[in-house]
Amino acid sequence: MASKPSIPKGTRDFSPAEVAKRQYIIQIIKNNFEKFGFQPIETPSFENSETLMGKYGEEGDRLIFKILNSGDYLAKANVAYLDDKDSTKLTSSISEKALRYDLTVPFARYVVQHQNDIEFPFKRYQIQPVWRADRPQKGRFREFFQCDADVVGSKSLWQEVELVQLYDTVFTELGLKGVTIKINNRKILSGIAEVIGASDKLIDFTVALDKLDKIGEDGVKKEMIEKGIGAEAIEKVQPLFNFTGTITEKIEKLGLLLASSEEGMKGVEELRFICENVTKLGLSSAILDLDVTLARGLNYYTGAIFEVGPPREVAMGSIGGGGRYDDLTGIFGLKNMSGVGISFGLDRIYLVVEELNLFPETVTATSKGLFINYGDAEAFYALQAIQKLRAAGIKVELYPDNAKMAKQFQHADKRNIPFAVIVGEQEIALNSFSLKNLVSGEQVSLDFEGLKKALL
Repeated sequence: MASKPSIPKGTRDFSPAEVAKRQYIIQIIKNNFEKFGFQPIETPSFENSETLMGKYGEEGDRLIFKILNSGDYLAKANVAYLDDKDSTKLTSSISEKALRYDLTVPFARYVVQHQNDIEFPFKRYQIQPVWRADRPQKGRFREFFQCDADVVGSKSLWQEVELVQLYDTVFTELGLKGVTIKINNRKILSGIAEVIGASDKLIDFTVALDKLDKIGEDGVKKEMIEKGIGAEAIEKVQPLFNFTGTITEKIEKLGLLLASSEEGMKGVEELRFICENVTKLGLSSAILDLDVTLARGLNYYTGAIFEVGPPREVAMGSIGGGGRYDDLTGIFGLKNMSGVGISFGLDRIYLVVEELNLFPETVTATSKGLFINYGDAEAFYALQAIQKLRAAGIKVELYPDNAKMAKQFQHADKRNIPFAVIVGEQEIALNSFSLKNLVSGEQVSLDFEGLKKALL
């Protein structure tokens, strides 16, 4: 007996209703991307390993899915590494490609590769799947979609202001009220590390600090100690673990804390510009909050950092994030190309909208009417009408088989099709249609124009 088929952990199949709901979210995001002036691009599902590795930090690199070389991939393997069972070093000789971890690094590669064909500043959006070898859990998958919007070729902080507005616009249209857009600045984190004398441990410091909401204050301190950050330095950052007040008050506190750090003060002024202008322009439903522990452990951020949390009544991780990455294209040989971007986590947004019951009923609407099949002559008569109705934008279909009436009506019921269109010998003779409301049971006889009006 054949074993029951399955799919890999962290991946999912989607039913027609689920796909319809996902497309509803994607369409809202896509429409707003274009409304804000972003243009679409697409990149391959996999990249050369050298394009991806080393761009996400040590933790990120471990989560990249490697693709084995075609054919006898062990033929060119380094024998010494193979004998030593050194998987880290062996990987580079048996795997030259990898599934993309996000859309930002491939975008940077795209910009460098096509720089002579791009008009800068270049505003692009991209809606495609990414893969991460993470431990699957609620809201965390190994295959998931990202919806990114990025601008390269401009250092203007107005871009950050507009990206906050873009987040607010999309979540407002989705009906998600109380979404929190957290903001910080990588220069502030660098400044804090400098002030406490831990500049050489910046990456370890930020990666640990970024986990505050997951492992708590004690957990962060423990990880910092394990990474070689001294107790005295940790004591100096103690105020960050309970950093409260309005955005303005937090910025003033940071100004005092980082007064001796030139880099840190640059971050304070950038934050002040973004937050003040967002506040003046106003947000429809989102909440902007300054979170000094926000680090987003990725090596390529150099300025503003964003992370979006769902409404408080939903237990879910971040549903979006991004930031400024002045140096990213420099990794691929294109210097002085500043960029900033944000991402929407489609899969988590779906779960939040579903939990809050915010999907409109029309999203999963199926065909408006099912034409009952009585035989070939009746089916041909029905298809002539169906052709015209579809041309008018009305979703209708013909049951393909001349099956029992009960079976055809049962099919319409299971598909949530609200109307059945009956065309028998009598209807053909009168050039008419019998329309039955499958909810109320009411049945009426109509000409084509009446049918069309009833199904609109």
